[in-house]
Amino acid sequence: VVVVGRSERIFELADEGYLPLRSDLTLDGEPDRMVDKAIQSLDRLDIVINAHGIVSRALAEEFPLDQWNRTIATNLTSVFQTAQAAAKHFLKRKYGKIINVASMLSFSGGLRAVAYAASKGGVAQLSKAMANEWAPHGINVNAIAPGYFETNATEPLRSDPVRNQQILDRLPAGRWGKPSDLKGAVVFLASAASDYVHGIILPVDGGWLSR
Repeated sequence: VVVVGRSERIFELADEGYLPLRSDLTLDGEPDRMVDKAIQSLDRLDIVINAHGIVSRALAEEFPLDQWNRTIATNLTSVFQTAQAAAKHFLKRKYGKIINVASMLSFSGGLRAVAYAASKGGVAQLSKAMANEWAPHGINVNAIAPGYFETNATEPLRSDPVRNQQILDRLPAGRWGKPSDLKGAVVFLASAASDYVHGIILPVDGGWLSR
């Protein structure tokens, strides 16, 4: 398994048996370079998971354009370019799995996160559009939409007593999700069990959307 990230912390994963590659996928040519490097390291590429993303929070009327551009570049454009680079390889083999990480804000607008909502809405539609084109060639493109998970990105929400309680009150599961809660969805979409699944946005949200 090759893991790509911007931070030097990526190299800590080497001790767990992963091959870390440091890269900023928003830079020109980096998605193609990373896919080529992964193929060289692994001999072949079977699965690509686009799980990277950032979020900036501000009122819509005050949202800085530089943060908008950075969010769209990271959360949407680099996802497209990485999938595009992988698909060029997958199309030759007539096989491949692409799993994009969307969000609950792929379905709703959220609050104080216009760029994030726009980017994750784009990830959902991008996944469907790519599935339409690549499904006939043996490539599965799908997305996972995590709900409210305990991550660094949601720390501001969890530390706000009012917002935290509002979220918990709407969660049938009664708790925030943990990263390990995503394992089943990832394994399903990465395995032969999902060979006839194309273009879905699979919520893993503790029931958030059903309430």
